[in-house]
Amino acid sequence: MSVRQRKSKKSVSKNEKGPQVQGPAESESPDSDPEFDFDLWKYTKFLAIPLLLTLGNPKIFTDAIQSYTGFSDNEMSRIMPGPESPPNFSADVIKRDAIVRAFQHAWLAYERDAMGDDEYHPISHEGTNLTAAGGIGYTVVDSIDTMLLMGLDQEYSRAREWVANKMSFERNATFNTFETTIRVLGGLLSAYHLSGEDPIYLEKAIELADRIIPAFNTPSGLPLTNINLALREGLIDPNWPEFVSSAEVATLQLEMRYLSRLSGNSIYWEKAEAVMHIIKHALMPHGLASIFMNWQNGQFVISAMRLGSRADSYYEYLLKQYLQTNNTQDFYREMYTDAMDAVHKHLIKKSINSNMIYTSEIIPEKHPNGEISWRLTPKQDHLACFFGGSLMLGATTAGALVQPVSVPPKPEELTEAGKRDWKTGVSLIKTCMDTHSTVTGLAPEIAHFRIASDGMGHDPNIKPGELPPYDSRYMLRPETIESLFLAFRLTGHEKYRIWAWEIFSAIERHCRVESGGYATIINVDEVPSRKEDKMETFMMSETLKYLYLIFADASILPLDSACRPSPAHPLPIFNIPTDSL
Repeated sequence: MSVRQRKSKKSVSKNEKGPQVQGPAESESPDSDPEFDFDLWKYTKFLAIPLLLTLGNPKIFTDAIQSYTGFSDNEMSRIMPGPESPPNFSADVIKRDAIVRAFQHAWLAYERDAMGDDEYHPISHEGTNLTAAGGIGYTVVDSIDTMLLMGLDQEYSRAREWVANKMSFERNATFNTFETTIRVLGGLLSAYHLSGEDPIYLEKAIELADRIIPAFNTPSGLPLTNINLALREGLIDPNWPEFVSSAEVATLQLEMRYLSRLSGNSIYWEKAEAVMHIIKHALMPHGLASIFMNWQNGQFVISAMRLGSRADSYYEYLLKQYLQTNNTQDFYREMYTDAMDAVHKHLIKKSINSNMIYTSEIIPEKHPNGEISWRLTPKQDHLACFFGGSLMLGATTAGALVQPVSVPPKPEELTEAGKRDWKTGVSLIKTCMDTHSTVTGLAPEIAHFRIASDGMGHDPNIKPGELPPYDSRYMLRPETIESLFLAFRLTGHEKYRIWAWEIFSAIERHCRVESGGYATIINVDEVPSRKEDKMETFMMSETLKYLYLIFADASILPLDSACRPSPAHPLPIFNIPTDSL
């Protein structure tokens, strides 16, 4: 899959259904969760009419969540144990340097075979571009801030030279608005920030943003899925011409806001900021965002609700927008806390046999009489594994009573919602690590969990089939590692470093291409592993970056000084005018 084919932050199953549902999604379990009757959620036949749902008594809600997650206040000492000695955030030099060498193994192969191309194929030693009109340097720009953090001066110097002299956005072709923003615009802005404000990056960022902004010229103000960079013209997604992904339209704000601050041009901020108000007004009473919106009227449409593809970074950016604005904007904090309440009420579940906390999906089903019912499905994308660390970070910021909180936080420092989020976050990270319990030690793209009607079985599991399904792939994804990074910085507990090293070691054993680079493996439960000739750009921009940060000294990119957007491109925290919202 190419970068532009990845929906939401990374990618989606090939079996994903669009918003116009004709029956059960083929990839979903046929069984409903007995604890959840979503059939009460009925829509009319008209997509634009929002769903009405009573949330109920808040006290009942709080008690139910505590009962559901299996934690009580007197168990907080188990979830937030203080280290036996003060946390040690000094560098683990041996492991840190091994990760730097892994980055060089990937980068030098790309530079040798495909410098400037958007994507790299390490087995065939070839690069490809996203369009026939040429590329825009996805891999180069996505990797620059990792080089800066690792102190790879020679590699950085050559990458900067390419940006300064060879990068071009004059491409008469279709690019994904979201991916271009978070990877290329975000990469340029992060390089500007970390390089000591090298003007070449700001110059390129302004040029690119000016070419992207026309995507926002729609009746609702929601940006279109695609953009022609040469013509400066927004384009629809031909697969779903009436719709845009909720995650994609809500994951542009950090970059655009920072660029407005740097350039003095408010247009970037205003266009992106307006999207959040559209979403705020379109949210249905249950508080969840479905994965599609109508770009013409700005309304959510009947489609799946989940924390995975096409929804993930919507929830992620709610918190990060609050952090980027120095914890001062109640608009973002309220949207975030409301969303976390909704997620806990409707999507967080516990598996029957193993008592694992996981994130489920809610799938719409259309019946012959035209009615819509909803099915809870015990399916979790690897993409959703960002959520554990995000919840822990949110607990210590949006859910904290004091600042700064202790490391790890003390129960009395957090609100009730903050304690709930912390506990769920810890549990979700453990579940995501359990998805690595495969013969390779790597997690599948999609994991399924047991519900009552399944009978006996183990959690988590990969969808069965004669041939390796898409679910069974490991695509060098960073989500679990990102959560481990946040958990380690927030607790100081060595287990998170141990788990991170286990994942890195598995990547080295099964994904490393000896001639250079790393590749997707087709089946995580198969040894020797079969490799697919593709190294995703996020291997260098996210996976290896988070691994490096876990083992580096914590003075590098401290949590209170940088806001990390979706693809791990660090941007600074700053105050914004109070009358801007």
